[in-house]
Amino acid sequence: MSPTPVPRQTPLFAEHLALAARMVDFGGWSLPVSYGSQIEEHHAVRRDAGMFDVSHMLNVDVTGSQARAYLRYLLANDVERLSEPGKALYSCMLNPQGGVVDDLIAYLLTPEHYRLVVNAASADKDLVWMARVAQAGGYDVVIEPRRELAMIAVQGPSARERLAQARPGLGALARALRPFAAEATAGTLVARTGYTGEDGVEIVLPAAEAAPLWRDLLAAGVVPCGLGARDTLRIEAGLNLYGQDMDELTQPAEAGLAWTVSDHDPQRDFVGRAALAFGLKWQLLGVRLLDRGVMRAHMPVHIGAGQGMITSGTMSPTVGTSIGFARVPESVAPGDRVEVEIRGRRLPAVACRLPFVRHGRLLEGAGP
Repeated sequence: MSPTPVPRQTPLFAEHLALAARMVDFGGWSLPVSYGSQIEEHHAVRRDAGMFDVSHMLNVDVTGSQARAYLRYLLANDVERLSEPGKALYSCMLNPQGGVVDDLIAYLLTPEHYRLVVNAASADKDLVWMARVAQAGGYDVVIEPRRELAMIAVQGPSARERLAQARPGLGALARALRPFAAEATAGTLVARTGYTGEDGVEIVLPAAEAAPLWRDLLAAGVVPCGLGARDTLRIEAGLNLYGQDMDELTQPAEAGLAWTVSDHDPQRDFVGRAALAFGLKWQLLGVRLLDRGVMRAHMPVHIGAGQGMITSGTMSPTVGTSIGFARVPESVAPGDRVEVEIRGRRLPAVACRLPFVRHGRLLEGAGP
């Protein structure tokens, strides 16, 4: 038998242990699931400010004279829409069948330099796929994984204020940023992006500088948060998790991501475009349980004579009941009653539009 691989450690591993975090293996990385109360961490982000170690995610620089042309072909969204340095867009990277290889954020740094941030569990296969597409198309680009970088997400309505208390220089940058924009300074990238449905920033910096920043944020009152709170926050915010809510067999529209496919330029070809012309089998809707219980991934969803499946589910601290995402037939509409099968029992639920929560506010139709 081959030995079990040892999970990789982020530059903040020792900081997590010092805070008595409960560590788990997540996609081959040792990461904190919580530092005590997952619910308190969740509420800290909704009401004030929390921080997450997201250094397991991979920053990838794409440079060269054909960087823009290459990314216009590689991604379903169009980097041509990035009109000035610092602008960012969210996109899926598709295979020829229109399935999602990964979802990512792309930043324009200069006309010949882009930064992609890809998911940790998909990073290795992403690099192989990106190189294959570049080689097949003969694109003059360099694809460089920046594994020497760390990444901290500071999220919540007070996130930028807390960052300014901890590091006035970075705080000033963050306060000046518009949503989905970034600014680079002295080897650090500050982006007004996140994965929680709240305001906040993601800070990319050299690994050696991550722990001092983490400690400064802690001293400024930012609450450390783990994977547990990250999951409840992103589900409330209607944000997909790759490998769970979409994968290489799922087209963007089947995962509620049709808006990430840019077709404003009918002359632009991109990987998977031809396959997107065919009909869809599924749609992704929110589901709110009307009985006691907790929905989890892979639970069956019964709709009359048809059936769907929960892709993500949790107990929502903000909504006060169990919520989730369901892959269901296109005939299902928000407001329709469905049944979710939990341990052999069919419990009543209602289909909802996503998201459930935006900027700390429960949206109409999401509550009990």
